[in-house]
Amino acid sequence: MKNYGKSVVGLVLAWFIFALTASARGVFNNGANRFGFAVAFAALTPILLFFLWFAASPRFRQFALSLNPRILTFAQAWRVVGATFVVLQAYRILPAIFALPAGYGDIAIGATAPFVAWKLADLGHRGSFILWQFLGISDLIIAVSLGITAGLRVVQDAPITAMTVLPLSLIPTFFVPLFTILHVICIAQAKAWKNAFLNTVQAKRLVNEPMATGF
Repeated sequence: MKNYGKSVVGLVLAWFIFALTASARGVFNNGANRFGFAVAFAALTPILLFFLWFAASPRFRQFALSLNPRILTFAQAWRVVGATFVVLQAYRILPAIFALPAGYGDIAIGATAPFVAWKLADLGHRGSFILWQFLGISDLIIAVSLGITAGLRVVQDAPITAMTVLPLSLIPTFFVPLFTILHVICIAQAKAWKNAFLNTVQAKRLVNEPMATGF
């Protein structure tokens, strides 16, 4: 499992360097006032690779499910920096149609992440935990979707160009896929909690049955 941990850290670091380098070279700035193909590629590729690896490798799946769900959930607290979108919109650096939903959505997820990690990351609150994770994914999907269509919806609003150059370009190209993967792992873990609980109950029942027949 330690080898998987080192491999995953290395891959995450490599993807960050790729996103940073590509941003510095202007790869994501397409001049069309919207997220272009390069941004979509950077956002979707790590997610697709994760799903393929998770489905194909039992050992990697075991590693992912062994991670601490409280830490993975607490990591989403960083999304309070979505307040930056709201501030930039006020200065007309980002369009309101993108910045306000994406910003307030990230603030809501980031602000509630510590509570969810502390109180809801257990079998007893499994349903609420999974719901919150899905809400976090929905916020990311909505933000990226609005980034793709922002230039098509409102012509006279501020451009979204700032999201395709450093430092903001790292959000859709690195942090969005990273946070999405963390959400997916937490959902998979929560689904496994019920199976583990049922297996424990069944094992105890099998142990107790011989004892009961002995009397």
